[in-house]
Amino acid sequence: MSDPEFEAQDGVGVPDALQRLWTPHRLAYIQGENKPEGDQPTGCPFCRLVDLDDADALILARGESVYAVLNLYPYNPGHLMVVPYRHVADYTDLTAEETVELARFTQHAMGVVRKVSDAHGFNIGMNQGVIAGAGIAAHLHQHLVPRWGGDANFMPVVGHTKVLPQLLNQTRELLAQAWESA
Repeated sequence: MSDPEFEAQDGVGVPDALQRLWTPHRLAYIQGENKPEGDQPTGCPFCRLVDLDDADALILARGESVYAVLNLYPYNPGHLMVVPYRHVADYTDLTAEETVELARFTQHAMGVVRKVSDAHGFNIGMNQGVIAGAGIAAHLHQHLVPRWGGDANFMPVVGHTKVLPQLLNQTRELLAQAWESA
């Protein structure tokens, strides 16, 4: 049996010496799988995650009012989110305690990711509202995307594909272990 990500296919044209990298897991994201409808906590993936086992939910750490979780559809290895437990849509609706813990978790996450993967930089931010690009606008979440020199190549630009060198459960294990010791 051949590797499904690098499977040659006969009869589909003139060979061009390019390998085709298949990322079928991305189709779930493109088709909107698991995206909640409406603004209610019922069906919200961020609300559902907290009832699961940490490894199954890809949760790295839990605090009093927020938790850190790997993004199921990452832009880069180690792409995680800091999410309040409370189902709240807007940053201005966070309590002072939630705001402080969200900031502290973000700082801690940066240290952990640097320790594990030697990230050169980070993109950190929130998309507030559907019009601003939030995929799950009803439940606030802050993205932390590690960056390295040269991590952007032709794949995202031309192929709208991001190549990730590690499986999510492997990334979660590394970061969760480092979280405790950091």
